[in-house]
Amino acid sequence: MYNKKFWATTFTLSGTTIGAGMLGLPYAFSKSGFLIGFSWLILLGAIMLFLNLSIGEVVLKTKTKHQLPGYTKKYLGKNAEKIMIFGMLFGIYSALIAYLVGEGESLSRILPGNINPLYLGIFFWIIMTLLLREGLRGLKKIETYGIIVIIIIIICIFVFFFTQINSQNLLTYHKENIIFPIGVILFSLMGFTSIPELGQEIKGQEKDFKKAIIIGTLIPIFLYSIFTLTFIGVLGDNISRIATLSFGPFITVLGIFTMLTSFFVLSFSLKDMFNYDLNISNKSNFFLTSIVPLIIYIFITIFNIDNFTAILSIGGIIPAGLKGILILLINKKVKEKIKSKNSLLEVPNNWLIIIFISLVLISAIILEIIY
Repeated sequence: MYNKKFWATTFTLSGTTIGAGMLGLPYAFSKSGFLIGFSWLILLGAIMLFLNLSIGEVVLKTKTKHQLPGYTKKYLGKNAEKIMIFGMLFGIYSALIAYLVGEGESLSRILPGNINPLYLGIFFWIIMTLLLREGLRGLKKIETYGIIVIIIIIICIFVFFFTQINSQNLLTYHKENIIFPIGVILFSLMGFTSIPELGQEIKGQEKDFKKAIIIGTLIPIFLYSIFTLTFIGVLGDNISRIATLSFGPFITVLGIFTMLTSFFVLSFSLKDMFNYDLNISNKSNFFLTSIVPLIIYIFITIFNIDNFTAILSIGGIIPAGLKGILILLINKKVKEKIKSKNSLLEVPNNWLIIIFISLVLISAIILEIIY
């Protein structure tokens, strides 16, 4: 049986992956149809699992500690590093802003007094900023307990509403919206930002790293499947952009937990990137990691441009495409430079695989932009 360190590592990946993206999936699936959305989830889930394992191999084979931009610079050069930094910043900032929007709206639904969601989003930001100071120890605690709560709540929702699921709602589809879920799905599956942190968490038990990545990636895919099935099966097309708001205050707590765990880990990864890869001073690091997302959140809320689904789509498709292609190239370069017969984590990689996955990701970006 795997010990606490293994499960802490597994849940860190799951907790990073499960966030605001999950809350946008039922709405996105309802626009295309459940079966179309589910098919995209399986295809893109398989690609993201491969990418997670690919960067995991890089982490194990590289002795020095980095975040994704550092690995990119080390193996692909400075120009590629700039692309990775752009992808990282675009993706993480989009996620943090989406979480602030989602938390503000969710908390305003369950707290009495009709409080402005903007104020509650700022309150949530203050709590997360204080937790960030606890570092890796706080990360393990929040992710381990947070993801357990999320799993229990989702399974309870599925069991409680199972008898109310209308199978006809699951068979409805809208072929004109066939590509609608892609951006949100990619957003909801992006967890490779946390893989370097996982390498630190599981230190001393690297033999279990591969299994932790596989299980940590499959848990979100499974939960997303029963989560969207329940919401669409019961509600059909009558789903709000933040899905948990459709079922009332109690289930809204699920959304609060999912965004809380991911907000913390992504902030921690961003802080590490500025620290280890870009050598940013502590004061500047705090400003870029915590203050910038808050400023953008306040700006878009005041000017009423905080479209939750749009943030998820754009924040998922572009970063996932850019970072995914670079991860494949980094992995290939590592295999060429570091030969190891007894590697603890080895994934197949060649130009055929790189071209196929790259074409899928590039096509997704183009389709999303055109759509």
